[in-house]
Amino acid sequence: MTHRVHVLPPAAFDRPHVETRPDVIASFLTDAAHVAGGYAAGVAFPDSAAGVSALVASARHVLPIGAQSSLTGGATPRGELLLSTRNLTGVSVTAGAAVRVGAGVPLADLQRELTARGLYYPPVPTFDGAFVGGTVATNAAGAATFKYGSTRAWVEEIAVVLSDGSRLEIHRGETTASPDGWFELAYPSGRVVRIPVPSYRMPDVPKLSAGYYARPGMDLIDLFIGSEGTLGVVTGAVLRVIPLPRRAVVLVTCDSEGQAFAVTAALRREAARSRRGDGPLEVAAIEYVDSRTLTRLPDEAFRRAGLARPPRSAALLLAQLETAGDDTAALDRLGATLDACGVRTDPSVALPGDERQATRLLELREEVPAAVNAEIAAAKARVHPDIEKTAGDLVVPFERLQESVALYRDTFERYGVDYALWGHVSDGNLHPNVVPHSLDDMHRGRRALLDIARGVMAMGGAPLAEHGVGRSALKQLLLRELYGERGIEDMRAVKRALDPAWKLAPGVIFPE
Repeated sequence: MTHRVHVLPPAAFDRPHVETRPDVIASFLTDAAHVAGGYAAGVAFPDSAAGVSALVASARHVLPIGAQSSLTGGATPRGELLLSTRNLTGVSVTAGAAVRVGAGVPLADLQRELTARGLYYPPVPTFDGAFVGGTVATNAAGAATFKYGSTRAWVEEIAVVLSDGSRLEIHRGETTASPDGWFELAYPSGRVVRIPVPSYRMPDVPKLSAGYYARPGMDLIDLFIGSEGTLGVVTGAVLRVIPLPRRAVVLVTCDSEGQAFAVTAALRREAARSRRGDGPLEVAAIEYVDSRTLTRLPDEAFRRAGLARPPRSAALLLAQLETAGDDTAALDRLGATLDACGVRTDPSVALPGDERQATRLLELREEVPAAVNAEIAAAKARVHPDIEKTAGDLVVPFERLQESVALYRDTFERYGVDYALWGHVSDGNLHPNVVPHSLDDMHRGRRALLDIARGVMAMGGAPLAEHGVGRSALKQLLLRELYGERGIEDMRAVKRALDPAWKLAPGVIFPE
């Protein structure tokens, strides 16, 4: 291994066409955070890494975008040239358990291609319309992080275009940081650029999308994974895959929040036993929806899932189980576990192969953010145009989960704001959402989330688990709370080394 990587020169390639018609640009002026005020110099759709290289080399400011599913405003332009990756497609299974994929391939398309070959890419976020490049750029995570980890652990190679149009091919295991904490880029001209590894210590949590990765002796590939397009444009990747697991989806109705957490802890213990070869109940993911959030779902959402509306005090768990072929043993063990926790309602089960019912149950989970977002959009239209989504993305060590939920509830109630709570309970990552009914509610909700974040950090958790930082003023403040001003300056030093003109995604993660 070495601390130095050799840079390939910019491609000799014509600059792709830049579309400047307002009617075309209009559809790219916001991301899923629906932050107002987006504007762009134009949008281009290169269909090769060489095209990306030529475009970046010739541009003043560039914002790489994929599906624009960001919840942070990071894919909402502020005057840059938009570089859409949607034409960077192609999926090819390589020798061994890996797949080579373009940055513009939606995860749903990737999984469809892999399923046809009996393969699976595990670390997918909840939204399967996200593009592969975007998930690499944000170190995306989701429900199954509990078993499989986040995107980082599954990326073996990436192709990156740097801010001057130069290119890098980074292979995991080939380039690591020096003992005193730096990498070197060697250019064809003989110029050598040294990149410092940030000195801050990252929280030890299952999910983290909080600025630049930093560890002693770290791999260069990990500096770019999670950098949100600020250090380079990911044009393609090689991802590890596994044989397609047999999956059952189970929805459990719990009498109370406390019972839901007890069931989650019991299922986590069963999963640990299974991974030691000591039990049949392998759990890949557990999702949680609290009673306040369930009241916001329309009756039709439960009818589509084939369920009755649960009692007002109930909480739901949605678990993904994996079986090695013995479905009966796994479901028997599930039943015994639920009985031991006092669950009185029979679970709704989609057995392996019953994709129709599995989809219905998973769609109920997707109705949760949809219902809350619709309520926020209605307030924005009816009350004040500056109202926008205000939510936390927090992770704590699982043993602090109940303590953290008490913190969320107590803080929101102290600030007098309405809220909803759901998320990936199996790894301690929940999404407390403010539901503002006025502009003042939104401002008070942001102050509440800042207080919550400080409490979570005191528990050894992190306030930026899986959605990244983007251009959200609140999330940038949380990043500063996490690492301090020194940590932000460490990140700026990395940015200056790789992008001295501040060309790529300016203002994303931290201000210039």
